[in-house]
Parts: sequence; structure tokens; C-alpha cells
Amino acid sequence: MKTKNSFFQRILNGIERIGNKLPDPFLLFVLLAVAMLFVSLIFSLSGASVVHPGTGEEEPIKNLLSGKGLEFILTSMIENFTGFAPLGLVLVMMLGIGLAEKVGLLDYAIRTTILKAPSALLTYALVFIGIMGNLASDAANVLIPPLAALVFYKVGRHPLAGLAAGFAGAGAGFTANLAIAGTDALLAGISTESAAIVNDSITVTPVDNWFFNIVSVFVLTFIGGLVTSRFVEPRLGKYEGEGVEQEDEDELPNANKGLIYAVLAFFVYVAIIFVSLIPNNSPLRGEEGAIIDSPFMDGIVPIIFGAFIIIGITFGITVGKIKESKDVSAYMGEAMKDMTNFIVLVFAIAQFIAYFEWSNMGVWIAVNGAEFLESINFTGFGLIVGYIIFTAILNLFITSGSAKWAIEGPIFIPMFMQLGYHPAFTQVAYRVADSSMNIVTPLFPYMIIVLAFIQQYDKKAKLGTYISLMLPYSLAFLFTWIILLAIFYYTGLPYGPGVHTFL
Repeated sequence: MKTKNSFFQRILNGIERIGNKLPDPFLLFVLLAVAMLFVSLIFSLSGASVVHPGTGEEEPIKNLLSGKGLEFILTSMIENFTGFAPLGLVLVMMLGIGLAEKVGLLDYAIRTTILKAPSALLTYALVFIGIMGNLASDAANVLIPPLAALVFYKVGRHPLAGLAAGFAGAGAGFTANLAIAGTDALLAGISTESAAIVNDSITVTPVDNWFFNIVSVFVLTFIGGLVTSRFVEPRLGKYEGEGVEQEDEDELPNANKGLIYAVLAFFVYVAIIFVSLIPNNSPLRGEEGAIIDSPFMDGIVPIIFGAFIIIGITFGITVGKIKESKDVSAYMGEAMKDMTNFIVLVFAIAQFIAYFEWSNMGVWIAVNGAEFLESINFTGFGLIVGYIIFTAILNLFITSGSAKWAIEGPIFIPMFMQLGYHPAFTQVAYRVADSSMNIVTPLFPYMIIVLAFIQQYDKKAKLGTYISLMLPYSLAFLFTWIILLAIFYYTGLPYGPGVHTFL
């Protein structure tokens, strides 16, 4: 039975009702793409242009209804679709996960391991795993949500609450981690180049936000678990759906032996990868023996895919689900059948994002928004909060963290350096805004796949369901991060080794 709705829960219910009245996501993005044609026409006819902060060149808003624009639409349609980065990632990951699921491995492993954990810690564990999952980059957004939903389903709790907790950690908590991830190196490089505009002797390193990120992991784990248990689960109520079909334990002979063999195969696989990484001249390492910026990190998705294939085949053979080689491809094919709606949606969203980028509307919005923020003459921490809110809003239009920072960095780092702020501090402010709002923008590429996961448990779920489910996490993470940043700001705590708020 659902608890009495609070004011905030009534707001979320309203968002869900309104959002679910929007057209089907495929049609919605088709309409947005069409609208983009006319928006680019209006801005182009008005002579709108923008000086790109990275190149210093003036770039006009390009008209999609011009000759060149129509040529771009016709010649890029296939490439927009096939070159849409999340498409390949999601399909590859689901091939591996799907195999492990179809042979019954995931269901049996969850029943015999995770379900034995204390119920009170389960929610926080899922958020923590989601946050730490960003070591696998965007793959965590595909891997964590369905497993988290399945865990909650198996313990009799609402599966969408588990999905939301896991996805909040992986998506909104993306920038936090106990380890140094590829994102740290990528953003630090852009920050160093941006700082060179004012002072070419300043270098931002991948560890300059490390201390802040470590604290963020534990704070967000607590907040994410609290939001799930206090807001999300009470609003969802008791789950009465059928859930995702799983193998019956009785239908899997030698399941325990299969799990043991699968775990052993996994550790052998990890050991081989680890040994391959030991030599400084390993082909998996980068220049000068680097691990963060290396083929290993760039190839983390295929490596994870390989792990799922190995454990899935090992378990499947042991329990008799895989008897000949064609069974492997058959199970993978079954997994791909569940992805058809996702593939169709990707076609529409890929076209819209391509039109948005080609027209230069994203850069125009970012630069003009930054100029407005500078013109209102905020000072002190109020300026930082204003910048965070601006970036959070901008994330609704430009979802790529590195692309957005490539635009914002050359604007805000020099501007804030003139006020005495360290470039790494500006980078922290950017990261918390960008990360926390990932999961509530319809342009977030993994919104589509997570909506597909949601629909496995709620056939009637639409975009409004998704937004109302994830919005509490975004707002809670953003608010919490602003408070945490204020604590570091006013106490002088270092964000990384030797890095403080001011230069």
C-alpha cells in the first residue's frame, strides 16, 4: 500500500502525468529534429554567429534548410545512426550480458550471493556499485540498471527502485570514484590547455580532483540510498507486475558447480589481463607505461564483454544450457530481440543530435549563456553556484561531458583565474553540475536504454515515468554536491594533492 503523498511526491506525479502525455520517444525526437530545421533557419536569417572559445574562429549558425544543410541531412543520415557512439557500446554489452542472462547465470548468482546481504545495506550497496562502475566508463549505464532492478525484484522490493538507485550512481554519480578514471585524464588535458590562455606554466593533472571525488563517493552513496528508501520506494508502492522472466532454479542442474566454474574462469581471465599489464612496454599500456590513458582503458568495453562471454559459456556448458556452438549465438540473438525498440529510437535521436551539433546551436547557447553569467557580476561562492546551475541547465542541450568542457573550459577557466581561482577548482564545479544532471535530460544517450529496462517491469512506462523516477536523485546529488563544495571552499580543504580553491 502506498504511503500518503508528500508535496514533492505530488509534483513528481504531475511530472509523470505530463511527461507521459508527450508523444512516443521516437516521434518526439523526430518532431524535435524537424523543429531544429526551422530554428536553424530563423537564427541563420537573423545573422546569428558565435566565436568558438576553443578555436577563436567566428562560426555562424548554419541553416539546415539551405542547400548545404539539405546535403548534410541526406548524406549523413546513415553515418549519424551507425556512428552514434552509445549504439555500439550498448549492443556489445547486451550481447555479453544477454548471454549470461539467458543461460540463467545472473539469476542464480543473485539468488545465491547478493540476496544474502543485509536488506538495510542493499540499497546503499547498489548506489556504491553504480558510482564505482564509472571505472568502466559509459558501460556502467548499461550494466548496472538491469542487474540492480533484478536484485530488488528477487528480494520482493520494487524493481524500478533498484534500477533507479543503480542508475543514479552510475549516471548522476559519474564523476565520483575512489580511483583515478579515464575521465580525470580527459578533463585535465582540456583544463591545462584552457589555463594556458592566461598562464602556460599551470598544469592540471588527473589527480587534482581526487580527494574531492573520494569524499563524494561516500556522501553520494548515503544520499542515493536515502532518496531511494525515503522518496522513490514509498512513491512506487508495492510491485505487483510480473517482472522479467528468469530460469527456475529447479531447471538448472549443477547450477552451483556452474557458478563456481564461472567464477574461476572469471578470475583466470582477470589474471591474464593483469599479467599482461605488468610490463611497462605492454601493448595494453599507453605512452611511458601509462595505464589511465592507454589501450587498456580505451578497450575496457571489449574487455568487459569478453568477461561476460567467458562466464556465460562456462556456466551454460556446466548446466547443460549450451550443448553445441550454435547455442551461444542463439542466446545472443534472443538478447538482441529485446533491443529492437532501442535501435529504432537511436535512429531518431542520432539525427536530432547531429542536426543540433552541425547547426552550431549548442556552441551558441553555451557561449551566450556564459556571457550572461559574466555580465551579472556575481562574486564569491555565489558566482560558483551560478556557474554550476548554468552548466546543469546547459547539460540539457549538450550531454557529452568532454565536448561541453571543451566549450566551457576556455571561457570559464581564464575568467575564474582572473579572480584567483585554481583551474582544478573550476573543473570540480563543472564536474558536479555536469554529472548530477546526466540522468534527467532526454538527450542523454542512455536514457533510451534505461527506459527500455523500465518497460520490462512496467509496460505502460513512458518518458514521464523515467523523468519522475530519476529527478529526485539529480536534485539531491546537485544540492548535496553544492554543499560539499561549499565545505571545501570555506574550510580550505584540498581537492587533490596540493590543490586548493585559490592559486
